[in-house]
Amino acid sequence: MKQTENAFNSIDQYIRNSPTEIQAVLKEIRKIIESELPPEATEKISYQMPTFYLNGNLVHFAGHTNHIGFYPTPSGISAFESELEDYKTSKGAVQFPLDKPLPAELIKKIVRYRIGENTTKHKK
Repeated sequence: MKQTENAFNSIDQYIRNSPTEIQAVLKEIRKIIESELPPEATEKISYQMPTFYLNGNLVHFAGHTNHIGFYPTPSGISAFESELEDYKTSKGAVQFPLDKPLPAELIKKIVRYRIGENTTKHKK
């Protein structure tokens, strides 16, 4: 398959190719997510977005013009619905505005939740 112009091979490449003004926020959300991951978790590009993987996709994130998209699957959104009410959400996504600090503790809680889901699912 021919690689398209905007196809990325790594999270580092994705961040390097993002607009300069959002690179620091992308690095920050990556660091927040990584702080909760067990050693066996891996990173990859999936759906052309930075993705963390453990027994399946855990979470994705992506830079947009006015926000960082965080994609913890529909279960990761519904489990934290009340804590996410200040953010724009959809079935499997939440938007963190670029003009506000990232909610690091909330992101960590969602990542831990997703790790628990994928670990439980894998043990079945």
